[in-house]
Amino acid sequence: MSNAIKESVRVLLSGIIDYAGLFPPSGLSMTEAVVNYAKYKNSNYNWMLGRFVVPVEGIWEFTENARDFFSRDSKGIWRLSVLASKDIHETVRAVEDFNANFAPGAVIDSIELKVSDSTSIVKAADAIPDSFTNYFEIPIGAELGELVSTLASKKQRAKIRTGGVTPEQFPTSSEIIRFIRTCMAANIPFKATAGLHHPIRCFKPLTYEPNAPKATMHGFLNLFMATGFARDGFKPLVLEEVLEEEFEEVFEFDDNGASWQKKHFLSLILLANLREKGAVSFGSCSFEEPIAELEEIGIL
Repeated sequence: MSNAIKESVRVLLSGIIDYAGLFPPSGLSMTEAVVNYAKYKNSNYNWMLGRFVVPVEGIWEFTENARDFFSRDSKGIWRLSVLASKDIHETVRAVEDFNANFAPGAVIDSIELKVSDSTSIVKAADAIPDSFTNYFEIPIGAELGELVSTLASKKQRAKIRTGGVTPEQFPTSSEIIRFIRTCMAANIPFKATAGLHHPIRCFKPLTYEPNAPKATMHGFLNLFMATGFARDGFKPLVLEEVLEEEFEEVFEFDDNGASWQKKHFLSLILLANLREKGAVSFGSCSFEEPIAELEEIGIL
């Protein structure tokens, strides 16, 4: 890690990318994804790398491909986040078996679930041991408030899908801001997934295929900065402006904090609180693409 990297950048981006190379649009094989993760763990930007994301059905294939890496990795534990199957009890058993066999070299300490109602949240939360950190992907429609309230009552976290491989999979800015503000009001940390390959909002192809459809994609710097301002009490209209900002030069970082348009500022303490209690991480099928673009705009 270069000494030229500003302290606010280190605080904001540390462990921010959960690597999801198995999933679209990359859709890599397990072998390819594992090799990539091992490479990233030993790269100059390993401080930005979060967990390896794998579906529970792929745990043992992961083990076959990765055990030689994490048994001798000098860069520390391989941390995984598992996408649960429909049978949460089966998922918990598989995760606990994995941890019993491979900790401390590799540990699954996070479980991600997709749910549609409060009853599902309660049943799943009651079935998972307290030692796991869980993220529930919830619909962001009319029932959002009730779902977030249920997560708060069960001391769970939220997850938002911020894009996909088709334009209609991208939520609007107002929908994202409503999700952020609802979570912050309930003191619920969240993670994001899909569509956040780029640091700044932009209009680009949604996949790596020739003639892929294009759409406006949300930027992860926009999302995280907007969440920080939401925690600091900014109004929805301002938050939407931050989320829809397309000029990277108006986001500035120094050793004291980060600012937007020179008039709105997040100190190092607020940035740390944002990452701990607000937007925790985002899942991306690419680790190299976000870094390359951060380098290109001069943040790294």
